[in-house]
Amino acid sequence: MRDRYVGGRGDGEPDGTVAARALRAGTRTAGSFDGDEAVAWAQYGPPAEVPSIHHRKEYEATLDTVPDHRITCIFVDKKYRRTGVTAVALQGAIDLIAQAGGGVVEGYPHDTSDGRKVSVLYNATRSLYETAGFTYVRPKGLRNCVMRRVVP
Repeated sequence: MRDRYVGGRGDGEPDGTVAARALRAGTRTAGSFDGDEAVAWAQYGPPAEVPSIHHRKEYEATLDTVPDHRITCIFVDKKYRRTGVTAVALQGAIDLIAQAGGGVVEGYPHDTSDGRKVSVLYNATRSLYETAGFTYVRPKGLRNCVMRRVVP
């Protein structure tokens, strides 16, 4: 398995991979690959590029600071879950944001601190974001939250 961070749009990823489809859709991604197969990726970008977030109405009603970047989705291939590639994809997005000049970065993970299982994790967990240096800001929707960190 190798990590390859994909910071742009359509920069040579193999056709047919989830990351290639995301790139063709115009999103920024950071991924981890097994050969040419994308096994995990994180979607990120400035709010204008990734405006759609879950619980947006509630989020905007309690907004205190507009972030420079958002991490809005982390996908992991089913065969590679629980192998650490989610953290790799998250760190890849952070690294690419740093290369682009950094700033305030927000993520919107699931808050599983109550111990209950979540059937679909589209943006990882609060504990993973905490491990990556993010700080809890506030709740957002049911069992989701806003987390933030400054990336130099």
